[in-house]
Amino acid sequence: MASTEVAEEKRSSASEHEAGGRAGTAATGAFLEVVGVHKRFAGVHALRGVSLAIRPGEVYHLLGENGCGKSTLIKIISGVQPPDEGELRINGVRFAALSSLDSLTAGIETVYQDLSLLPNLSVAENIGLTEQLVANRGRLSRRLDRRKLAQTASRALAAVGLPDTIGFQAALVESLPIATRQLIAIARAIATNARMVIMDEPTTALTKREVDNLIAVVRKLQSDGVAVLFVSHKLDECYAIGGEVIVFRDGQKVAQGPIAGFDKAELARLMTGRDIATQRYRTTPADGPVLLKVQGLGRRGAFAGVDFVLGRGEILGVTGLLDSGRNELAHALAGVASADAGSIELDGQVVALRQPGDAIGLGIGYVPEDRLGEGLFLDKSIQENIVSLVISKLRGRCGLLEPQRGRVLAEAIVRDLQVATPDVLRPVQSLSGGNQQRVLIGRWLTIKPRLLILHGPTVGVDVGSKDIIYRLVQRLAEEGLSVILVSDDLPELLQNCDRILLMKKGRLVSQFDARQLDESTLYRALLSETLPN
Repeated sequence: MASTEVAEEKRSSASEHEAGGRAGTAATGAFLEVVGVHKRFAGVHALRGVSLAIRPGEVYHLLGENGCGKSTLIKIISGVQPPDEGELRINGVRFAALSSLDSLTAGIETVYQDLSLLPNLSVAENIGLTEQLVANRGRLSRRLDRRKLAQTASRALAAVGLPDTIGFQAALVESLPIATRQLIAIARAIATNARMVIMDEPTTALTKREVDNLIAVVRKLQSDGVAVLFVSHKLDECYAIGGEVIVFRDGQKVAQGPIAGFDKAELARLMTGRDIATQRYRTTPADGPVLLKVQGLGRRGAFAGVDFVLGRGEILGVTGLLDSGRNELAHALAGVASADAGSIELDGQVVALRQPGDAIGLGIGYVPEDRLGEGLFLDKSIQENIVSLVISKLRGRCGLLEPQRGRVLAEAIVRDLQVATPDVLRPVQSLSGGNQQRVLIGRWLTIKPRLLILHGPTVGVDVGSKDIIYRLVQRLAEEGLSVILVSDDLPELLQNCDRILLMKKGRLVSQFDARQLDESTLYRALLSETLPN
């Protein structure tokens, strides 16, 4: 375990680099230096005197809760935003601020959390345009060099394990699954002669196999002398890659050192300022009567013959690879895309779930995997997002909406779910990912559901917010709410569920008691190619 003294020593070293670099000389071997950077937004001090050095061929893991300043730092390095104070140095050359073109020209490539792909362009165009933009100083010629685009895309696609075919290169990005888009964004970043690659939550939609492939890509970049700044909430991935860890809290760098010198508990404490549980959250097994019974459920081309039961107050995990049918099963149970075979019983009554309204009317809530694209109304307030399902109940005798009733309800949800906001009238897009997710869960709690389906509930959520969400789910289950947790995050499933269902190629193939299961056993079962007769 890295001691406080080690962290202090690292901080002292950073200060020495800052002091020694005033004359414009680079810190020993540094490609990029961030020196005394501050950034403020509407009274929020997002970065507080941050200094760090990035060296060629090294991997740095930037860790911290959402809202700690990580994204702001990335935007400053990428040239999206200028610092208010401080400076940046690239190979010893000082910049008060970088433009996006400065950053790209210097060889700094960024894979943003929202991917920033152009959905109406082809795979090859998305990958190869940056190279041509940089070559032409930010301008595209009227006639693109299609041959050059194809060559650039070919190298990059092969590097990330995607198909290198004419058909795939020509495919529009908007037609591809989110996991494939994520790999395309990574391919775009490594397509040029990058000196530094920043990856902001690059594995959120990837399977374990795809994550392993990405780790190999990172190691290849490292061996080629490329610096990598890796932002992730998944500590196991950071340990697998190795390198240095940089921990942020409240806009400040609070620790830095070899990641092998920190255990998970200490990193969690450094990120949050408090101790975070690493053991099972689920401690009380469910023993309630059957709430949900699924028999022979199927949908052509997606899944078939699915049978299971769910008890009242039980937390049931569902996992599998991307083509397993797990997502489609969740959609069928939520009425998003109805099943065309089999039956669903709720409290002993056969029900039809042809559309989301059917599920809502029966007390079934669904928190989608893509909270930004499918869940939240980003241009609306926190209050409007929370009360959107119960608007009809907030009307007075004359049928007019009574905003105060909505405010009271929203404020109660915000308090109960520990959403960090000074006012429920603030836009929901002003919140961090973890707070946004709790708003989305809170919306469904307003209908007092019997069953809550959580689809990837902590994707892109920091360790502190995960802890809050997990404790909330346990509390809801203890109060009698049944939960289906669809996830490919194996520790998440093991820590929170009573049972775990494993799907492969559209079929439910295994069921596990989560209390008697370890991660390696579940992982082996997940990757096994065998199917029952």
